[in-house]
Amino acid sequence: MQNLISLLLLSPVLALAAPQIIRPDNNVLAVPQTLDGIEISRIPAKPAVAEVVAAAIPRDGWTVTCDSAQPGNDCSNALDGNADTFWLSGSDATLPQSIVVDMQASRIVGNITIQPRNDGNFNGNIGQHQVFLSEDNQNWGAPVAAGTYFDDARLKTTIFTPGNARYVKITSLSEAGNRGSVMSIAEVNIYDATDLPPSPATAGSWGLTVDLPLVPVSAAIEWASGRLVVWSSFSWNDFVGASGHQTVTAIYDPATQTVGSRTVTNTDHDMFCEGLSMDADGRIVAVGGNSDRGTSIYDSTTDAWTDGGDLVKPRGYQAQATLSDGRLFTIGASWSGGSSTDNPKDGEIYDTATNAWSALPGCPVTPMLTSDPEDVSLGHIYRGDNHGWLFGWKQGYVFQAGPAVAMNWYGTSGTGSQSAAGNRAGDADSMNGNAIMYDAVAGKILTLGGAPRYRDSFSTSNAHIITIGDPNTTPEVTRINSMAYPRAFHNSIVLPDGKVFITGGQYYAVGFTDQTPQLIPELWDPATQAFTQMAPISIPRNYHSTGLLLPDATVYNGGGGLCGDGCATNHPDAQIWTPPYLYNGDGSRAARPAIDTLSATEVAVGGTLTITTSGPAVTGFSIIRISSTTHSVNTDQRRIALTPQSTVGNSFTVTIPEDPGVALPGYWYLFALAKGGTPSVAKFVKITSVRIT
Repeated sequence: MQNLISLLLLSPVLALAAPQIIRPDNNVLAVPQTLDGIEISRIPAKPAVAEVVAAAIPRDGWTVTCDSAQPGNDCSNALDGNADTFWLSGSDATLPQSIVVDMQASRIVGNITIQPRNDGNFNGNIGQHQVFLSEDNQNWGAPVAAGTYFDDARLKTTIFTPGNARYVKITSLSEAGNRGSVMSIAEVNIYDATDLPPSPATAGSWGLTVDLPLVPVSAAIEWASGRLVVWSSFSWNDFVGASGHQTVTAIYDPATQTVGSRTVTNTDHDMFCEGLSMDADGRIVAVGGNSDRGTSIYDSTTDAWTDGGDLVKPRGYQAQATLSDGRLFTIGASWSGGSSTDNPKDGEIYDTATNAWSALPGCPVTPMLTSDPEDVSLGHIYRGDNHGWLFGWKQGYVFQAGPAVAMNWYGTSGTGSQSAAGNRAGDADSMNGNAIMYDAVAGKILTLGGAPRYRDSFSTSNAHIITIGDPNTTPEVTRINSMAYPRAFHNSIVLPDGKVFITGGQYYAVGFTDQTPQLIPELWDPATQAFTQMAPISIPRNYHSTGLLLPDATVYNGGGGLCGDGCATNHPDAQIWTPPYLYNGDGSRAARPAIDTLSATEVAVGGTLTITTSGPAVTGFSIIRISSTTHSVNTDQRRIALTPQSTVGNSFTVTIPEDPGVALPGYWYLFALAKGGTPSVAKFVKITSVRIT
């Protein structure tokens, strides 16, 4: 059920070799004793290229063809076993350029590696690219991988869902440094996989692998085009250093399957380990982190990042939530900017109209602390106030569901307020677990997994449903059947049909390692409260992984690592999961309803929308707030089922809930649902509210 060769490539060195930390200027820094609290000696070192190549399929008798080549740089050089020779496409050729490897027999393959030319000249490095599989060199189908490679001489690894193939085609769509239109490869290797995936009708399917020019530690949807915005830190694969003045970002466009990159310098902000949420205008608001006071705002209408002002208190690893009045609330975060022991990281509120943060001294951080043994050993708070599970709710209140076993209400009027909300019955502290509001109208939150301490701890498979009502009342907590697999550092995504998809994570929680990965995702059904195992992933998604719902109702799942150039567990890629609701019972694609028209693309709480559809008969609608995520925290996503109040043919009228604490202001996906929960492609709808005073 797993691609063993992929795992071999991802973490082949389990010895105690310490990786070097190499900066973009190629200066090697002194190796620190720890990386984010993890002893360097415990982080698997990146294997030598020779070790990786040795695990490949032997290439005896293989042949290769290409679209063009320069004299002395024939495409056969890509299979000659000599990394000092390379294929170089014709100097007058135009992109795209392709190279096709014939393995002479069909086999199950799961990944490729590409060695760029190593003569010190980057000309021809592959940027935008696609990877295809074929049995006959004629029928190639959709790409199994696409994206952008980083412009350097490092070995490139692309892991994809295993498939049968005799032929593998690599197509270059751009030169990585925009130096022209040639393409070069020193060596290409292909690797066996052990199993084909199960039927997508019951387990869904992992499709496209997206190669990214960074490790996507943070991710968000931008509503103007439905593209995915991802970022790492000041470096594409590292966060340690004195930069703090920039962030490496990328944008994946699902419509074109292309990836663009940008280094954001104008906000003077390293956004790694930030608090993150989407505001009432659909802007991505990243706060604190490596630059522990900064606020950076991405506006999809201008495709630009701007400076949003400074926090009152420096923070990193905080949670952040959008409120019913459109303001933003944040609390906690002693990972950077000092400890809450010395300077309590109590709540703050952000006014998006004035771009100003204000302190809320009545929102103390102490009641939401976990009892992390690492804090005891350090003698101060470092982990205990990290990654709160926050939910904006009615009347400007915030409900804190975890990760501490103690739950709390925070009020944001005036100087703020706090009241205890009891404990999650039958649970313990669940750091790096997940909390998902899967039914906002009923106030229902699903909590999943986590561990009693941030690291060096076995995770749990615990699952609970928390039902919240009016602010400052005690919620109902129900323990339900557990997940099949214990998880920490996983990601959970609510789907249009109300089910929740859980992917990745570790059994034993420790950062920067691919050990004890949970490779089999699960799908939770709120109707039966049962967990069903889904198609296995090919790439471990552990610490620093991310997951989000895309507009076409598929799921993005990417990242993991960010531990420097010498680390074996950096995953600058993502995969796209297609849920079972998009398949017929025989594995063919299901017909989908379509939303043809909307009476408005902006609606106030309590307002109505008239929707016309085509295709299969529509049985209902749902809205899901578009969201952002980092470090397994997603405070934006919530789902609301919409039942039509009137139906005339293919025209339906639905009503948005009237409370802005339920239907938070901002941009939402609108899905039409057919029989079996098959969703349409989403339309974007902005829900507005008035400020609560």
